[in-house]
Amino acid sequence: MTAAPHPTLFSGEHGDGQFAAPPRDADAVLDGLDPEQREVATALHGPVCVLAGAGTGKTRALTHRIAYGVLAGILQPGSVLAVTFTNRAAGEMRGRLRQLGAQGVQARTFHSAALRQLQYFWPKAVGGELPRIAERKVQLVAEAAAGCRVRLDRSELREVTGEIEWAKVTQTVPADYAAASAKAGRQSPRDSAEIAQVYSAYESLKRDRSVIDFEDVLLLTVGILQDRHDIAEAVRAQYQHFVVDEYQDVSPLQQRLLELWLGERDSLCVVGDASQTIYSFTGATPDHLLDFRVRHPGATLVKLVRDYRSSPQVVHLANGLLLQARGRAADHRLELVSQREAGPEPAYREYPDEPAEAEGAARRIRELIASGTPAGEIAILFRTNSQSQIYEQALADAGIAYQLRGAERFFERTEVREAGAALRGAARFGGNDALLDDAVDLPSQVRAVLSTKGWQPAPPAGSGAVRERWESLAALVRLAEDFARARPEAGLGELVAELDERASAQHAPTVDGVTLASLHAAKGLEWDAVFLVGVAEGMMPISYAKTEAQVEEERRLLYVGVTRARRHLGVSWSLSRSPGGRGGRRPSRFLDGLRPGSTGPAVQSAGGGAGIERGTSPPSSVRPRPTVRTPARCRVCGRSLTDAGEMKLMRCEDCPSDMDEGLYERLRDWRAAQAQLSGQPDFCVFTDKTLIAIAESVPEDERELSRIPGVLARKLRRYGADVLAICAGQIPEAESADD
Repeated sequence: MTAAPHPTLFSGEHGDGQFAAPPRDADAVLDGLDPEQREVATALHGPVCVLAGAGTGKTRALTHRIAYGVLAGILQPGSVLAVTFTNRAAGEMRGRLRQLGAQGVQARTFHSAALRQLQYFWPKAVGGELPRIAERKVQLVAEAAAGCRVRLDRSELREVTGEIEWAKVTQTVPADYAAASAKAGRQSPRDSAEIAQVYSAYESLKRDRSVIDFEDVLLLTVGILQDRHDIAEAVRAQYQHFVVDEYQDVSPLQQRLLELWLGERDSLCVVGDASQTIYSFTGATPDHLLDFRVRHPGATLVKLVRDYRSSPQVVHLANGLLLQARGRAADHRLELVSQREAGPEPAYREYPDEPAEAEGAARRIRELIASGTPAGEIAILFRTNSQSQIYEQALADAGIAYQLRGAERFFERTEVREAGAALRGAARFGGNDALLDDAVDLPSQVRAVLSTKGWQPAPPAGSGAVRERWESLAALVRLAEDFARARPEAGLGELVAELDERASAQHAPTVDGVTLASLHAAKGLEWDAVFLVGVAEGMMPISYAKTEAQVEEERRLLYVGVTRARRHLGVSWSLSRSPGGRGGRRPSRFLDGLRPGSTGPAVQSAGGGAGIERGTSPPSSVRPRPTVRTPARCRVCGRSLTDAGEMKLMRCEDCPSDMDEGLYERLRDWRAAQAQLSGQPDFCVFTDKTLIAIAESVPEDERELSRIPGVLARKLRRYGADVLAICAGQIPEAESADD
């Protein structure tokens, strides 16, 4: 493959790859793009799927695609909606589009785009003002739990809130939570039945207070677009061309919203990389990306593999990690090809213990800074936020400024502040504290005090807030153990003074410094030098990753970490936790066959190279049949119907109704019960017009019920049996079982 010039070296552009002035015409937008990026930019018709490896310029390709379409007169700026997942990414996209002369294009997050539509159409669809968005979701969950007599500590509260968020983005109602959670293999912080109960109470509490949460923004937008065809058509008339970034991270709910935006059109471009799927715990799934050409057989597929970010040495390690991967995402891996000049080989370092590993990283960072690498271009990346403390301390001791990204500094964390206050109180009144009666030394005193704050000898199962809280408290226990070894005569008072001194040293404000971040928080960022620390079994992969799918996500997480580095990459691990400890740890299995002196499974390169695959029409036997729309006519007078409400009733508004009033009232009562059970407004089950249509036609089977506008396939599966039972004068099975 012939190397293309680095994007930042293109003439007429700034160092960040942006034009110094808007390009003079559409063709100028294409200047400097490599062949695959150019294909993305010019493929403006029909569905397009871009598989873009790390550092391959996907944002550049996307923004140049939109700008080329606008300047060529093919796309109207106001008809384009580009969606991504973070405000930072959306802001960057808007900035690039402005510099490319494509003002007026909407670049937003899914939530932002949905909220604008919801605010605009709510008065028409529902009436009145849109309920306000709850400011503190956790507080509402806490009140819901209290109402259910479920006691949650601070960490469990965060965990349960996360479970509710997952349930909503996967479109799981409270009644189905337990089964869905078990099927997904989730490690719930409490009994699934308890979480479902809290979830249901939370939804009821929101309704009572007329508030919604951020997940409701998507759910309600989906509900309105599904039930109000006139509103859906208004949105589709506004937005006719869609671009989705980070498509491997879409949730089922976001995918459903995208489908409703599109309607039956195919003007869609998606970009993603299945090998960077690291948020499955939030409901994200790469299946929509991997199945794109199944849903759109005529789609154009473009693979971006020219890596403009990392040196060949870094790219070689990244490719090696994926060569050993398994699973569906691994089957679609991309083999990157570096376009940069050669750099140093990744440095693999083994240390006797964690303090030595942290000191080693600080020492190497000091050398890099002395040789001219800015501190702001250096990062230390770790698996869990609890690992930050020892690196915060090492950098503070070395006089190196740092900033912690995506989490609070160790001594600023709530659980650490609470633990510090408890230790301070125990040091002041220790002689009169029965809690310390059986504590024979300083570490046992600390364990006794912190046991009241949630510490226990064994870590809790699973991940998330409960585990993070335990890890923070366990770090304090380890600090006490190390302090006691160094100063055997010291007591709680001296330990508290030591902790205060450390906190003071680490709280110094910084403007520019070394970045400390978890691997999850590092996604989308890059630095000249990256130190991947704690790359040992039990931490990478994390100990609670048990299934193959969980282990493979850990591998992808390490891959994301490796591909954050431009030139310098350090990979390290320690044999034991503390100085003098038993060195039983071993390097991560992911490094087998990659680090010097190790052996690993023999694997053959199966990654996809750069390429373009044109969409082709499927064989006639599998080609989707075009939808033939016949005019909707009133079943009473035969007049053609154009109003969405009349089309749902299948008659003119002023034509006489033969509705069964008793059936209609039974359907309304049933709908209210279903809405309360699912925690949704009544109209999200069925609108009034749909219920009227059902009561007028009295369907006898699923075929007749499915003919009624508003009874979509999903609702037919969920509610069909109940509705047909009510129409037949019977009691739905669920109600019958309750009786």
